[in-house]
Amino acid sequence: MAREIITLTVNGDTREILVSDRQTLLDVIRDQLSLTGTKRGCTTGACGVCTVNNAQGEAVLSCLTPALEWDGESIVTIEGLEQNGELDAIQTAFIEYGAVQCGFCTPGVIMSAKAVINAHPEPTEEQINAGMAGVLCRCTGHIKVKDALRNDHLIRARSET
Repeated sequence: MAREIITLTVNGDTREILVSDRQTLLDVIRDQLSLTGTKRGCTTGACGVCTVNNAQGEAVLSCLTPALEWDGESIVTIEGLEQNGELDAIQTAFIEYGAVQCGFCTPGVIMSAKAVINAHPEPTEEQINAGMAGVLCRCTGHIKVKDALRNDHLIRARSET
């Protein structure tokens, strides 16, 4: 098993981390950085609960991604959305529209939703459906999640005034 030191920026903090060729980005996030908001679900990329965002704001399934491939890269986890004690607008929208139930999948759902908003600030139904297609939630379904995504721009505007 090969081991290598990588440099990874997580939620704005740059760290040097010793990883093996068998570790996924999810392993590093949870086990080495103790950021447990990102969940371990199916480990096959089918459920989306491990979703984080890359530096471009795109959704990444951390359970499928070898950690060694992330040397020099940046990611944002659910813990990194909150800034200066303020929730991100998408987190606020999820609360206001009741888009959470048990909470297990919520971090992955929110990070996927954030990727949708990053790509499409006022997303269409088709953009929401495409962006959320890789995330499963057995508790609440996606109706309230879609409501939160449709209205995130209103919450952002409210927070800017």
